[in-house]
Amino acid sequence: MRKVLVVVVVVLLSVASLALVNEGYESPVVNVVQAAGPAVVKIDVEATRKYSITDPFGFEDFFRRFFGEIPDQKVSGVGSGFIFSKDGYIFTNEHVVSGAEKITVSMLDGNSYPAKYIGGDAELDIAVIKIDPDGIDLPTVELGKSDSLRIGEWAIAIGNPFGLKHTVTLGVISAVGRQLPKPDGNGVYSNLIQTDAAINPGNSGGPLLNIHGQVIGINTAIISPDVGTSLGFAIPIDVAMRFVDSIIETGSVHRAYLGVYMDTVTEAISRSLGLKVESGALITDVVPGSAAEKAGVKPQDVIIGFENLEITNSSELRAAVLNYPAGSEVKITIDRFGERIVLTAVLGSLSQESESSSTDDLEESKTFESSLGVSVSEITPEDRERLGLPAEFRGIVVRKVDSEGIIYRLGISKDDVITRLSINGNQEPIENVNDFKAHTEKIKKGDYVAFFVYRSGVRFVASFQF
Repeated sequence: MRKVLVVVVVVLLSVASLALVNEGYESPVVNVVQAAGPAVVKIDVEATRKYSITDPFGFEDFFRRFFGEIPDQKVSGVGSGFIFSKDGYIFTNEHVVSGAEKITVSMLDGNSYPAKYIGGDAELDIAVIKIDPDGIDLPTVELGKSDSLRIGEWAIAIGNPFGLKHTVTLGVISAVGRQLPKPDGNGVYSNLIQTDAAINPGNSGGPLLNIHGQVIGINTAIISPDVGTSLGFAIPIDVAMRFVDSIIETGSVHRAYLGVYMDTVTEAISRSLGLKVESGALITDVVPGSAAEKAGVKPQDVIIGFENLEITNSSELRAAVLNYPAGSEVKITIDRFGERIVLTAVLGSLSQESESSSTDDLEESKTFESSLGVSVSEITPEDRERLGLPAEFRGIVVRKVDSEGIIYRLGISKDDVITRLSINGNQEPIENVNDFKAHTEKIKKGDYVAFFVYRSGVRFVASFQF
C-alpha cells in the first residue's frame, strides 16, 4: 500500500514540474494577421479560352471536317489580393485577372462580391479591381514603404496558395533589388523583393507585410530550383503606388521613356570598343531631344546603375525605366571609358515621344492589317527602347495576331519583328509596312513562304505552304 502512494506522489510531482517556457508570450505575427488578414481576399476568375489547333500542316481542317467546330473552353483560376481603400479598390497581379470574364472576391468573413476590372499593366504585373462596399465598412490594409527595406527584416505573406484560403507564412527579407527573368522569356521583372516566406501558386497578388502589419510588396513570382524548395518575389509597394492613380483614372499606366538605343555589353563588345567594363547597358545612340540627351548621356556610355539598381544588361535597364512614370527624376550611373559619372534625368513620356517622332507619311502607312491574320506597323522609338532594337535595325513590328489566321499557326506573336520574307526561295528585306504589304500581296496558292523573325535577341524562321 505504501509503494502505491509513493508512485502517485511521484507522478503528481512530475506533472507539476512541466512549466511552460515563455508562458504568456504571444508572437507579434499573430497581431499582424489579426490586423491585416480581414483585408486580404481570395480572387476567383473565370474566362473563355478559344480552342485552336496551332498546326501549319493542315490538320485543323481535318479535325473540323470530321468533328465540326470545337467548342470554346471555360477556364478558371485563383489568386489573392488586398483591399487598400474603403471604396473597395483591391491590388492584385495583372496575370491573375487578365482576360477574366468574371471576377469573384471572397472575404475572410465568408462574404463574396462580384468585382470589376479597373485596369493594370502586364509589364509591371500590377492590376486594380473593385468591389462595391454597398454601405459596408470594408477592412483595409495599411500601406508601408519599400524603399528602405533591409535584408533580414521579418516578412509575412498572406494569401490563398493552391486555393487554401488565408494561409499565413513567415520569413525574412532575403534580398532587395532582384532582377528576375519573366517565365515567358519576354523581359525581366525589375527591383523585386526576395523572401523566404513560402509563396506558392495562388499567393499571386497577395500582400507581403512587415512586422508592423504594413504592406511592403505584392507577391508575384516564385522560382523552384529544387523539389521542395522555392524562392518568393514581390513587387515593391512603392512601385505600385507610383501608378495606382493612373490605373484608377485611365485604366493603364503612363509609361516613361529614356530615349536611348542600347545593347548588352559582352566581352567581345567591350574589347572591340575599348570599354572599361564587362557588363552593363551599352548606349549605341541617343534620341535627339529625349530625356537621355538632356541628361548628358552619350553614345558608347555604359549605364551600370539606375537609381538603387545595378544594371548588368539592356533588359534590366528597360525594366528599370518601366518602374517609373513619366516625369520622374532619376539618377543614372554611367561608365564613360573608365570614368564613373552620375547623371540626373527627368523621364519623358512614351506617347509624347512616339507622337513627336511620327511624320504624316508614317501615320498614313504605319499600320497594315493583312489577310494572313496579322496587324503590323513601323518600328517606333518606343519599340526600339522597349524591345531593345538598335538604331540601325530594320523591320516591322507585329501589333496583333488573329488566332484564326496563318500567322498565328506559325507561332509568330505580338511584338515579334519581321525582317525578311522569302517566297519560293526569293528573299526580300522588309524594312517598312509598304514592303510587307507589297510582298505579301504577291503570295499565291501553292507558294512556299518563310518569314524571318526577331524575338528577344533570337532569330528564327517560320515557314508554310500557302
